[in-house]
Amino acid sequence: MKSLANETLGENRVPELIAATAQSLPDQVNALVRARGFAEPLLANQSLDTGENMLAHADAVAATLQAIGGSEAMQAASYLVYASAHLNKPLEVITQAFGESFAELAVETNKLFQVQRQTLAANPKQQAGTQTENVRKMLLAFSRDLRVVMLRLTSRLQTLRYFAATHKTMPQEMAAESLHVFAPLANRLGIWEIKWEMEDLAFRFLEPETYKHIAQLLDEKRTEREAYVRQVRGQIESGLQAQGISAQVQGRPKHIYSIVKKMRGKSLGFDQLYDLRALRIIVEEIPDCYAALSWVHSQFTPVSEEFDDYIARPKANGYQSLHTIVRDPSGKPIEVQIRTETMHQHAEHGVAAHWAYKEAGTRGYGGVSADSAYDIKIAVLRQLLAWERDLAAPRLAQGLLDDRIYVLTPNAAIVELPQGATPVDFAYSLHTDLGHRCRGARIDGHMVPLNTSLKNGQTVEVVTTKEGGPSRDWLNPDLAYLASARARSKVRAWFNAMAMHETVARGREVVEKLLQREGRTSFKLDDLASQLGYANADGLFESVGKDELSVRSIEQVLNPPQAPLPVDEHALLKKTKAPSTSRGGVLVVGVDSLMTQLAKCCKPVPPDPICGFVTRGKGVTVHRADCSTLRQMINRHGERVIEVAWGQPKLDAASLYPVDVLVEAADRQGLLRDVLDVFGKEKCNVTSAQTQVSKGTNWMSLTVEVPDTGRLTKVLPMVAAMPGVRSARRR
Repeated sequence: MKSLANETLGENRVPELIAATAQSLPDQVNALVRARGFAEPLLANQSLDTGENMLAHADAVAATLQAIGGSEAMQAASYLVYASAHLNKPLEVITQAFGESFAELAVETNKLFQVQRQTLAANPKQQAGTQTENVRKMLLAFSRDLRVVMLRLTSRLQTLRYFAATHKTMPQEMAAESLHVFAPLANRLGIWEIKWEMEDLAFRFLEPETYKHIAQLLDEKRTEREAYVRQVRGQIESGLQAQGISAQVQGRPKHIYSIVKKMRGKSLGFDQLYDLRALRIIVEEIPDCYAALSWVHSQFTPVSEEFDDYIARPKANGYQSLHTIVRDPSGKPIEVQIRTETMHQHAEHGVAAHWAYKEAGTRGYGGVSADSAYDIKIAVLRQLLAWERDLAAPRLAQGLLDDRIYVLTPNAAIVELPQGATPVDFAYSLHTDLGHRCRGARIDGHMVPLNTSLKNGQTVEVVTTKEGGPSRDWLNPDLAYLASARARSKVRAWFNAMAMHETVARGREVVEKLLQREGRTSFKLDDLASQLGYANADGLFESVGKDELSVRSIEQVLNPPQAPLPVDEHALLKKTKAPSTSRGGVLVVGVDSLMTQLAKCCKPVPPDPICGFVTRGKGVTVHRADCSTLRQMINRHGERVIEVAWGQPKLDAASLYPVDVLVEAADRQGLLRDVLDVFGKEKCNVTSAQTQVSKGTNWMSLTVEVPDTGRLTKVLPMVAAMPGVRSARRR
């Protein structure tokens, strides 16, 4: 809306306006007169973007509402809508003067006007289909109050009338949204006067040459056609009355846009249209419908392929009627519809017309396609809210479309969100990375907390950091940061990816340290992973980071067993008569004075089941029977397995065996000290200890010397029972 410079009323005139209207406030007497008087000084010298005087526009809207049965209160609201744009605090001012219901209606309707203007102004070059869809979304957003939609609808009709009366050229995008959004909405609400007029006016601006051509064809024989319809109507009325059938016979005027649409949809010429001469017969009962049909077919020649029985087989939307085409003795076609009064009321005011039913049909009739999601919403709205004559009843549609809201980006793009959505939901709906980096938000220019619930029509701006990720608080339902399941899944995916990243990083560190210790830093990591059965290096790192793969297994790949001398090999594999006790208390069955060593990968301890493997040049390595490294070697060289057993241990340091222990616990001050104290009290010497803390969890890798597994079986439950310890186990 264009305003004269510095003429927007401030608080200096507000008391005067309130005083002039507040005397009869309790009963809302003469609401229309008072509303016009309130608005006149604000609007008399103001103009709309179209150039139309604002007060004249409000007068015309009020008159249109009166013509379609709108209450005096609804007519009064048409003035307050435009007046609200020229008040500093419209909600407070109008509430004092007219009450809360009037104030909310005026402010909400004005907001819808402003949002649609803002969207169009910010995106002047967007495609017509996109603009139409945006207007449709915003109408849906504000349709919780049906009065808002009605005011918007009648305002657009007046704009079309203004352009037609002044012979100005209407912007194409405005004409297109009038034809494809506003006219179908009038159709849906059963306001046929607005629907037909809006369609014809919008089409006149979109295709002026076609409009003039069809108008000329209609005008050429209008008088003759109207006289003919009156004659046939009288003939049918008298004939049905003679048969004892009470009926109303009405002529059906044809509108230019519907004629063009049918010609294009069915590829017909103007002279081929059957329904230029059309009648509707309304009777009392269903049997009367078929009786009337029988009489019509007896008096005229029916066109058999043009008969439809929608009474026996109603349309999916509940529409019922008999449709037939007949020819008079001269061969002129006449379209006849026959229905009961109940069927007629349903067709005129019920659910026969969805948001785009007449415009699209099931196959895109007339070249206009329907959007099923919005069709359903509008159909539900109209089905549950039968058209009310008292349009002043507040919040008629409250709750019916509460599942979605529509807000704007700073560039005036419309974003659809679930009810209760927050700025964080908004950020994730635009881009995942924007959601991750969201740290603040502005609503209509004001900073708000991130868990603020958004409302229809608000403009939302996200404040971000260059780097970073979401907060775990966002997943807490009690804090209400997220209402969208899509946004919640994106936040969870981020944390899952971060946990995996940390696991892989931990495993990479372990592997790289091992390669440095072994002097094998040139070893390709992907080759190492492949030899261990992993698809890539990250898979190897993940397994090591989760302690699913021992570093001893990696050492075996880096340092494969050396081939022994042939003589030594035959001597080792040849069984002799008596077993020999070797260092470490291990008996090698059948071999005398044989060097043995305990495997570092599994670190066996009496009385673990053990197995020997003949190495190349290093004697026999003793493994636990369940050692994964041993299984791999057996698969390659099963003939090198040799039987071993535990001998009688000696009471010295050599009878202590190193064991790896893994402890998982919640990190706290003094945790390692307390764990070491437990091992110390049980006379278990801890020779090494490594700790790693991640997200509050402390992972401890300890090497402990014990004489046998019995000692370990006793001490591990004691460690596991400590405060904060989640598990303590042998690796």
